[in-house]
Amino acid sequence: MSTLVTGIAELVTNDGTVGDGPLGLVADAAVVVEDGVVAWVGPAHAAPDADARIDVGGRAVIPGFVDSHAHLVFSGDRAAEFEARMSGERYDGGGIASTVAATRAASDETLRARLRALVTEMRAQGTTTVEVKSGYGLTVEDEARALRLAAEITPETTFLGAHVVPAEYSGRVDDYIGLVTGPMLAACAPHARWIDVFCEPASAHAFDGDAARAVLEAGRAAGLELRVHANQLSAGPGVRLAVELGAASADHCTHLTDADVDALAGGSTVATLLPGVEFSTRSPYPDARGLLAAGVTVALATDCNPGSCFTSSMAFCVALAVREMAMTPAEALWAATAGGAAALRRSDVGHLRPGARAHLAVLDAPSYRHLAYRPGVPLARTLELPATEALSRP
Repeated sequence: MSTLVTGIAELVTNDGTVGDGPLGLVADAAVVVEDGVVAWVGPAHAAPDADARIDVGGRAVIPGFVDSHAHLVFSGDRAAEFEARMSGERYDGGGIASTVAATRAASDETLRARLRALVTEMRAQGTTTVEVKSGYGLTVEDEARALRLAAEITPETTFLGAHVVPAEYSGRVDDYIGLVTGPMLAACAPHARWIDVFCEPASAHAFDGDAARAVLEAGRAAGLELRVHANQLSAGPGVRLAVELGAASADHCTHLTDADVDALAGGSTVATLLPGVEFSTRSPYPDARGLLAAGVTVALATDCNPGSCFTSSMAFCVALAVREMAMTPAEALWAATAGGAAALRRSDVGHLRPGARAHLAVLDAPSYRHLAYRPGVPLARTLELPATEALSRP
């Protein structure tokens, strides 16, 4: 089954060999999709025939957003915590404990319903690939349950047993790390692609560099690939540990030293920036311009979670990146699509050259620039095509 998508005022391919500039722009474009894969892109007047046709009516089309950092398996509500932060309280990760308690008490059906509702919300806003972490169970059974549920909707599942130290292990960090790297890892690894750790010595609730290293090395020995929550609250060892161990992504990167930037520039680790967190915690924004100037690959993601950033909108994060981190509209869109794909080490999403998965998002606007030009307006939606899947699977 082939489908011709036409009426595209501006097509973003993210391939400079297909179109103009780093976004690979094609004006008055068309795309042919066959069996869920991009088969052809180019000017509409040269488009081949297809079995079916969809006319998007002079709108822009972009690759579906790739959200490479999200916490979607949880129960409970932390709106009061957000209100307190807006009144001046500082974020240190302590509120995670309330989500842990609510998540442990919730049924599978409750967690599944919230998870699927958030994924539906994301898809309605143009997100076609999403990574989902555990981290709100912090027992062997609850972490494994979270990953089983996440695996129902995405292959990009991340074991985050080392999110914070749960209350029952207060003062016994080494014992908890033993649990995470032992029975918990054994139960969770079959349901995960990735392992992550909140490496943040500035937080009384998270983990220092030695503990983070132990978690990551155990995960790698179990066959998992690496990601790191790094340098969110202060400069610390997280970013350089991520680069040293070859992690796919160091996420947050809010407080970086020159040595951190040099390490990222000299390695393959993507710097994933989460500007919605800074918006929601009134924290300083990362220095995106410094990272880009150094040649670091930058991704954008939502960090959708109930505490520090409860947004599912990648378009909102694009607008924040442009307004608050001085990224150009083109840089921000690339980071939210191709950058996210790089952070997940995926070559089949984040672009629209032939051979890519047919994950297209339509903007109710003639150009990608409107994502930042019209912040807060729901311009993006996933284009539903025959033979495409609800979420990206390798």
